[in-house]
Amino acid sequence: MAQVAKATTDAQDSENAVELGGYRQELKRTLGSFQVFAISFAFISVAVGIFATYDEVLVTAGPVGIWLWIIAAVGQTLVALVVAQFAARIPLSGSSYQWASRLASPKVGWGFGWLTFCYLAISVVAVDNALASQAFMPLIGLEPDEGTARLITVVVLLVQTVLAVVSTRVVSAINAAAVGLELALVVLVAVALVIAVVVTGDGAGGNLTSRGVTENAPDYFAVGGGLMIAMIMGLATLVGFDSAANLAEEAKDPFRAVPRAIVGSVVAAGLLGLLFLITLTVAIDDIPRITADGSPVVAIMRDQLGPVMERTLLVAVSFAFFGAGIVAMVACSRLVFAMARDSRFPAYRLMRRVNPRTHTPIPATVLIFVLGVILMVALPGAALLELITASTILPAITYGSTIVLYLVVRGRLGRRKGAFDLGRFELPVAICALVWTLIALFVLVSPPEALVSVVIVVGLLVAGGLFFLVMLRFDRQALETEPGQAGAFSER
Repeated sequence: MAQVAKATTDAQDSENAVELGGYRQELKRTLGSFQVFAISFAFISVAVGIFATYDEVLVTAGPVGIWLWIIAAVGQTLVALVVAQFAARIPLSGSSYQWASRLASPKVGWGFGWLTFCYLAISVVAVDNALASQAFMPLIGLEPDEGTARLITVVVLLVQTVLAVVSTRVVSAINAAAVGLELALVVLVAVALVIAVVVTGDGAGGNLTSRGVTENAPDYFAVGGGLMIAMIMGLATLVGFDSAANLAEEAKDPFRAVPRAIVGSVVAAGLLGLLFLITLTVAIDDIPRITADGSPVVAIMRDQLGPVMERTLLVAVSFAFFGAGIVAMVACSRLVFAMARDSRFPAYRLMRRVNPRTHTPIPATVLIFVLGVILMVALPGAALLELITASTILPAITYGSTIVLYLVVRGRLGRRKGAFDLGRFELPVAICALVWTLIALFVLVSPPEALVSVVIVVGLLVAGGLFFLVMLRFDRQALETEPGQAGAFSER
């Protein structure tokens, strides 16, 4: 009876949080603790991140570049701890948009929301394009081709859109299956590769300290040089852990489940990713040949495990990619919905609509599909790396801004008994996290290859700035008033 009473109280507290925010509960609470964790873990997606960026590490830094993963994992865990502090206190869809709006001002919150929207919208396309070029095309035997990859990306986006508008429960089921499969995939592949190397003798532990084809590169240690570029693997993979916060209004116990999912997903992904990278790297038997391959992870598995196992694993990886993409789409649509119901997003009257039968924001979800198609048509050259870098710069800016916000408002942030709390460690953790995000941002924008990605980011921010000016001119009230009770989430 005590457990039932506690569950009832938690559910009431969750509903009250939505009402205090000035909203009614339109989204259905169907997500349990593991499903919330699965959302963040699937967005991070170790297999997806490594498949999409391992080739860049080999080309720019050589196999030894994998050790930068540890630095990124520690830094992103610090960021996750700060983000979890907010998630435990303001469990509303929209994450940093809501936090900044209610603790700073609606204008500041709008800036956070636009940054996050741009990041999530690009992430969907980046993941799906990686699915097409790094997993699906090798699986069915297609030669690398940019046009084919873009076409497949659009088809995948369409399928994800249909599933996302049908039901959050369907998405969470797909996501939970993808996460379970990915966990098994990473562990089994790691074990299988170790066994194969021991049995065949192909591969070498010395790979872990080899610079590979970059041995004589003159700018290897320079600012923006090869070693620095290799950091993109960890930075591009270990992001999106805050996606669980975007679905807080659909979680059964958001005060506990969401913060735990945010931190737990980064820690789990960091450890599993390191295991996967070490075994992959040791299993390389010909570094120049593998480096020159368009899909080096696939080539390593083919060499060590044979074509049958390679195809089996590619099926699993493709499903993991698909799960990560659909989670990014759902998280982005919830952010659009959250901003639109406050009249702070373009076409907000349409974007805030929730279908009464499916309990999903259909127009907001379709918008993500349309933007994905536009990016696939408009982006010049090789789209994948540009998308990955752009979708990594944006969260670095957002996370850094979130940490600054936390440092400013933490003294008046409401506390809830039993919710996630760093206690006396919150200040040193937040300061270290801020220093890390500044380092990460410098690493991302320094290389010359990042120019196109920086232009994409600047273009998106300019577009948002123009819309912000329009709102100031024609709908200023939306940026000056906040729904709900004033100070509802502040310390009293």
